[in-house]
Amino acid sequence: MTSLSTAPEALHPALWRASQLARGSVRTLDTGYPALSAELPGQGWPIGQLIELLAARPGLGELRLLRPALLAAASRPVVFLAPPHLPHATALAGWGLPPERLLWLRPQHPAHACWSAEQILRAGTCGALLFWHTRMRSDQLRRLHLAAQSGETLFCLMRPVDAARTASPAPLRLQLDSTAQGLAIHFLKRRGPPRDTPLSLALQPLPILRHRHVTPVDLPAPAPLAAGSLPAALVS
Repeated sequence: MTSLSTAPEALHPALWRASQLARGSVRTLDTGYPALSAELPGQGWPIGQLIELLAARPGLGELRLLRPALLAAASRPVVFLAPPHLPHATALAGWGLPPERLLWLRPQHPAHACWSAEQILRAGTCGALLFWHTRMRSDQLRRLHLAAQSGETLFCLMRPVDAARTASPAPLRLQLDSTAQGLAIHFLKRRGPPRDTPLSLALQPLPILRHRHVTPVDLPAPAPLAAGSLPAALVS
């Protein structure tokens, strides 16, 4: 009995002490940043779970933050769903993400985007899904959270910072702020003890930006294009 009392996970994998990070049986992908991995349950991005990344604006560095995990997940298709700007195919190819593995989907209505995300997650054929959405209802969040648990897709939902004021079923919620070196990461929610101070994380500049100027996100809204094509624009 003594050994069980000192190891709650021995009773059930979903149990952990409030003073420790959850371990459990959730599969994870290495973040590529040891300091960040050390702050996450399972030492990485959870697979088959809803992850929320909140930022004041797109292009703060969220793609560079996810780059190591996307490379690891790229043995299967990587989906960009409803991004605010067109993905920059040249920069992503420079990362080592094969263009034939990238899918860009641009639904014409937010409800269609949520439906598309749910179908992608339930199909279980994609390695990663990055989904940008500004206004999402609680019932939509619950449906996506349940759909994510039905497979092994890295699922990151990009939302504005004001979403932090509302409840979410996501087990991991991070707020991203830009700094001179990279990002300040605030841990809004995780399965473990609270962290009151942000984690400062240095990000490497994109290789393409070392050779020529590319505007990351401040581009005019493009005209509707066929889903699946990848013209240039979104870089972070």
